[in-house]
Amino acid sequence: MDTLKKAVVSTMAGVLVLGGYAAGRFGQPERAHAASSEREVVAPVTEVPATTGARTLPSFANLADQVSKAVCSIKVVSVQKAAAPNDLEEFFGRENPFPGFRMPFPAPPQGGFKRQGAGSGFIVRNDGLILTNNHVVEEAKEITVTLSDQSEYPAKVIGRDAKTDLAIVKIEPKGALPAANLGDSDQLRVGDWVMAIGNPFGLSETVTAGIVSAKGRVIGSGPYDNFIQTDASINPGNSGGPLFNERGDVVGINSAIYSQSGGNVGIGFAIPINLAKSLLPELETKGHVTRGWLGVSIQKITPELAQSLDLDENQGALVADVTADGPADKAGIKRGDVIVKYDGKKVQESSALPAMVAASPIGSTVPVEILRKGKTKDLEVTIAKLQDQNAEADEATPQKGKWGLALREVRPEDRERLGLKKGEGVVVADVQPDSPAAEAGVQAGDVILQVNQTPVSSPDEVKEEAAKVSGDKPLLLLLRRGEGDSRFAALKAK
Repeated sequence: MDTLKKAVVSTMAGVLVLGGYAAGRFGQPERAHAASSEREVVAPVTEVPATTGARTLPSFANLADQVSKAVCSIKVVSVQKAAAPNDLEEFFGRENPFPGFRMPFPAPPQGGFKRQGAGSGFIVRNDGLILTNNHVVEEAKEITVTLSDQSEYPAKVIGRDAKTDLAIVKIEPKGALPAANLGDSDQLRVGDWVMAIGNPFGLSETVTAGIVSAKGRVIGSGPYDNFIQTDASINPGNSGGPLFNERGDVVGINSAIYSQSGGNVGIGFAIPINLAKSLLPELETKGHVTRGWLGVSIQKITPELAQSLDLDENQGALVADVTADGPADKAGIKRGDVIVKYDGKKVQESSALPAMVAASPIGSTVPVEILRKGKTKDLEVTIAKLQDQNAEADEATPQKGKWGLALREVRPEDRERLGLKKGEGVVVADVQPDSPAAEAGVQAGDVILQVNQTPVSSPDEVKEEAAKVSGDKPLLLLLRRGEGDSRFAALKAK
């Protein structure tokens, strides 16, 4: 899986440019289930004679002609902190041919780099609501949408969700736009024909086709991985573009590829459209997604673990840790338990449980069946709200405007990953570009152990210590970036 994660890359095209300031309903989901007489039905893929023998090949010409008008190009301008590396490893990475050799580099341009990127999207409502990937627009300072008729519009982000890599942007068109119809990705079968439309490498309205190679793929991109795998060619710039079935319904959002080189090798991944349909209303009205929280860390059950736990089959989710005073802890779930059923549904794979919990209403009581030392036990869990790291931290961290930091509490998985003691540290959830924190090299995921040489264990304690800094004195942080990797960073206020 480590090798796979390294090779799975997002499909957003981008280029760095030196200088400057760094860097109706949603496609009428109801129509997807309506009778065919209530909407225009795209002609199915036709067959054309092959050049040899009696074998026939599909033609996607009619399909592409009718659905391409809903596809758009998304260009973004974002800010990237200008690095001033004093070590060749910044350029060569771990393959630095001169390890340990240091040399001066010219000062970076003031304000940093302007980063230009390109992705794809598609219209889901005729008033200009567009669905794309979060990684296409998450750091955008400017967004320009180009429609199929080459008209351009400025756009703004309405809502985004990093955990599922989904985002919606809005333009203000001069009239009603052609919207894509959102289909039912659950009805897809391995071997079905699919067609992708996007803007790979900036080449607009590129059509590629292939089949569904697999479903339910987990590639390590987030807690709710459930990708459609396809061999339809997907390349950088295709991110956020639609994956159509033979009827012309969108069944997926193209998001990532498996590649050692960055180019297509016949393995692409798309987010199922059913996942997007369930999140779109909340993304538009709230700008983010509210999810249920169980308060456990889980892991996959291997044959060896199944044998050691006296399990008859390698199914369920093994509880590796339980958050103190969380919903699971209060319900009596313990480390070493195996969750085999959640809300009456069998947990086939551990990777399926997070999505089940996330979809549970906040405050609802859910039956959970566990195996403990070979015996079945039924429990009831009252689901709490999963706190959105970035959104909540942004609201709860007033000093973000001064220092550029968004913070959150340390979670059990953070402690395990970084070797932290209980009650030690605060996690950096986000770093504002072109801020004191960004210029000092602070990164999202770092853990703040000390502020001005005072240990901290909560965002409030960080704020209290930061408030004590007066004049032009820097804010001194002790950070933990990896297990055994601690460093100081001095943040100078602007």
